[in-house]
Parts: sequence; C-alpha cells; structure tokens
Amino acid sequence: MHSHNRASIGHQIKYALRRPQRIPRHVRRLSRNAWLRLSTRDHIDYYRAVMKSDVSRSSERAVGSKSHGRWLALGQMQFDYLERHGLRPEHRMLEIGCGNLRAGRLFIDYLDTGNYYGIDISPDVLMAAQGTLVDHGLRDKLPHLMPVKDLRFAALPDEMFDVVHAHSVFSHSPLHVIEECFQHIGRIMKPDGWFDFTFDRTEGKEHQILREDFYYRTETLLALADKHGLRGTFMDDWERLRHRQSKIRVTHPGAAPVTGRAAAGRPKDEAGRPKDEAGRPKDERREQRPEASQMAQDLR
Repeated sequence: MHSHNRASIGHQIKYALRRPQRIPRHVRRLSRNAWLRLSTRDHIDYYRAVMKSDVSRSSERAVGSKSHGRWLALGQMQFDYLERHGLRPEHRMLEIGCGNLRAGRLFIDYLDTGNYYGIDISPDVLMAAQGTLVDHGLRDKLPHLMPVKDLRFAALPDEMFDVVHAHSVFSHSPLHVIEECFQHIGRIMKPDGWFDFTFDRTEGKEHQILREDFYYRTETLLALADKHGLRGTFMDDWERLRHRQSKIRVTHPGAAPVTGRAAAGRPKDEAGRPKDEAGRPKDERREQRPEASQMAQDLR
C-alpha cells in the first residue's frame, strides 16, 4: 500500500537521487511509452503494444517477474491463496490477464480437465503461454486460451464461471477499463460465484505513472462495484503475504459470505487507525506472514 503520490515531481526527484543507475532505463521506458501512446487508439491497444515490446525481451519479465524464481513464487502465492479461499477442482475458472500462465499452470493442473479458461489482450504473451503448457506437461488438461480486445466478455456464456481471477490487471488499468469489467463480469459469474482481483492501493491521491501503473483508493473500487450491482469485500489477509498489491473479492449481493480472513473495507478505530480482526488498532505497515525460505528469498 502506498500513501504518497509516486507520480509527483518531488517523489521522482528523490527516487532518481537514491537510484541514479535506474535513470537511463526510466528514460527509455518514458520515450517508448510516449511513442506507443501516439501510435495507438485507446488504452487497451496501447497496453497490448507495451506487452508486445516487453514479451520480445522476456515473457517472464513482461508479466512482472524479474527472475524465474520470482515467476514461480508469485504463481504459487496466487494459487495457494485461492485454494485456501474456496477454489475447488470442480470449479470452472476464468483468469483475466492470464499472461504466460505464471499462476495458470497451477490452476490448470489442479482443476478438473477443461475447467480453466484464460484470456489476455496480448496475443504475444498467449504464444508464450502455449510454451508453458508444453514445458509443464499440461496439454491433456485441455485449457482454453483466448485473446480478447476488451473486458466485455462478449464471447462467453451467461453464468459460466464459479471463479474469476485477475492478478496485476487493474494495477495497469485506468478506471474506465475497470468499470467496463464490472459492467459485464456479473453476467458470466454463477449466482454464488466470485471474482478476485488485485490492485495497487493508495490512501493518498489516486494517480498513474506512464499510463502503465495505476494507484486507487479501496473505497473507489468498492463504490464502483456497488454501482454495477456487485458486492466488494477487501481481502485483508492478502496483505500479510510478501506482495505489494491489495486484493478485493466481488460477488453478487445474495452470494454466501467471503471465506477466509477478510473484511468489507479496512476497519478503523476512533482515531482512524486500522484495526486487526480482533478489533485492536494495528500499525499501518504491512504484516508479513511467514513463507517458505526459498519463496521469501525469491519475492524480495
């Protein structure tokens, strides 16, 4: 969680002074993104071009993993969390922004044959996903991989999915793209289905960096879900993991309560400080749940 504006000039100057070795890479990224914005028609088209550029160098780095060990560890973290919070083999699952199957390979292996559906706006990263299927011996599980042009889910049937999952998708999406997803996600979810997504959370001013990284307040996304007839629940225990994003679960209003340690928004005491599950004030800094030593090392 971030409370400061990472897009402010002051923050960028301080960051550059602390890490001068990163300035050339940032300038190259700034120049590339400026050109891509000028040569594409909307955000989806722009981010598809960003992914094409990133995948050409490394499909694992394109999905946010700086090493193969981190790629493995982040996929395992996503799988373990969903398995603890209600995912079962018989569920039919849709993964939005499935990428090169960092977590998808684990979902495919766990779910009954044919129950995994992965979509992505990037055909290039879906090509890499096919390689992941081969490398991990998952072809016989018959996963469905499909490129999409938006988040309207027009080609998917009504009430098809028990579980929908989107990791590091809304952290790269402007609000109108998130709203498009909320407008249509309820149609493809079963009445008792649920949709988990991560996002970059801020308690300060909402902002974006290079049109790639977007920071939102929790209440903004909860209100947007409510606007479209959905119930959003802040998944507090996700923040105890070694991950910098936050998580919300969205359900139909009449669905069963969220499983696991979660709360509809972070509770506060009278002074406005966050509380733990027992109602005691706690430090705003993230608590870390112990992980296996190798995973902890890979996630640093």
